[in-house]
Amino acid sequence: MSVTPESPSQPIALSRRTVLQRAAVAGLVATPAAGLLAACATDGEDEPSTSNTGAVSANNPLGAPEDQPINVVIFNGGYGDKYATDVHEPLYKKAHPKSEVKHQSSQAISTLVQPLIAGGNAPEFVNNSGEKSMDFGALVADGQLQDLTALFDAPSVDDPSKKVRDTLVPGTVDTGSFNGKPFVLYYVSTVFGIWYSGKLFTDNGWAAPKTWAEFTALCDKIKAKGIAPYAYAGANAAYYQWNIILTSAAKIGGADVLKNIDNLEDGAWKADAVKQAAEAWAEIGAKYNLQGAEGLKHTDVQLKQNQYQLAMYPSGDWLENEQKKDTPADFKYQMMTTPSITGSDKLKSTALRATAGEGYVVLAKSKNPKGGLEYMRQMLSKAGGKGFTEVVKAPTVVLGSTEGLTFTPGTQSSQDALKAAGQEVFNLFFDGWYKDLDKEARTATNELMFGRIKADQFVERIQKKADEIKKDSSITKFKR
Repeated sequence: MSVTPESPSQPIALSRRTVLQRAAVAGLVATPAAGLLAACATDGEDEPSTSNTGAVSANNPLGAPEDQPINVVIFNGGYGDKYATDVHEPLYKKAHPKSEVKHQSSQAISTLVQPLIAGGNAPEFVNNSGEKSMDFGALVADGQLQDLTALFDAPSVDDPSKKVRDTLVPGTVDTGSFNGKPFVLYYVSTVFGIWYSGKLFTDNGWAAPKTWAEFTALCDKIKAKGIAPYAYAGANAAYYQWNIILTSAAKIGGADVLKNIDNLEDGAWKADAVKQAAEAWAEIGAKYNLQGAEGLKHTDVQLKQNQYQLAMYPSGDWLENEQKKDTPADFKYQMMTTPSITGSDKLKSTALRATAGEGYVVLAKSKNPKGGLEYMRQMLSKAGGKGFTEVVKAPTVVLGSTEGLTFTPGTQSSQDALKAAGQEVFNLFFDGWYKDLDKEARTATNELMFGRIKADQFVERIQKKADEIKKDSSITKFKR
């Protein structure tokens, strides 16, 4: 990060909106990711296992048993798993040399982890991310996740006089909390926007648009060059696009539009701001979309952008690292914010969604949950944060861990955009709370963007699913 914010302790009783506004001033905010769980349920009130406990000491404040292994599962996606094998796992081994670290990585976390949970062999530590991740809300409701309060209240690795929570960007603890209790650590600074090649734009004299008229005019110029102006991957990344639609909705009607959606308020999806945003982006889909994009996966579409067949692509700032093997040396990733759709938008064109992506959890019913907590404490050290950033070129929520580091062009552009947004930084949470709602939003987004339904049908369809979830007493509800 270009700015190292101060770290006042934030009580988790604060509203998410308040915390996120304060985090925006600091230069970072955080949010959940989505998932899928179909493991055996519990009553949601089971206490985590505490029988496997080691001696508590200054170097082992959480009481991790020194001679017990921990099983680490990492999502091998945009950030890969090298940061775990080369940074975090060695840090844990150095602090606890008698404890074996068993490493696994996968692009299908639920497929790997769900049977382990159901079979009573849950891993201690899981990076729950990706298309086939587990549903955080269901995990919390089923009592599968370890309460992280003890971790955040433990002495930090670098300064034992400070609690771990006081070494993190404000808002980190609260954002991983569900109805007041922290269960998820969101670790990586993530800024969402529309990505393009700095070289392509410079060579053609194009500028990042700020208004909708400028955006559509640019799309016309790009199309005239024989390049597809815009695309996302319909096969597996429709959430990239519903994120863009809802970002535009928040700019039109204010951030409370997203808060109402998260809180399952009556008619939240049918708000005028959401419908206006859907209408505008449906036009982009109809006129400027890459042909065949609905059947492509995200890496296929991203490769087309690297090959200059596609100009603009919606994503988070993991994109640059994910594509590093296929990106031309002079490509120069850059990020623009979504342009203003109306002349009376409540938020400026510089407003954006920013999050701390990549959810990490400790499974409460694993054999060594205290070892999982200690692993998390090590990754929240300055060495853990700095090492991660050096490997994947993305900042974390660990304060001071980016000092002296130089970012790549794409990450720097996203951090500059975050700074320019000021307090107009917002977030949303429904995708991590209600997987079925996220799934319906993805399906409806493809229907909208590829011309099979109109904006009014789009909002009606997703609102119907939101109403079903609200009325279903078997589904745990969350509020912000």
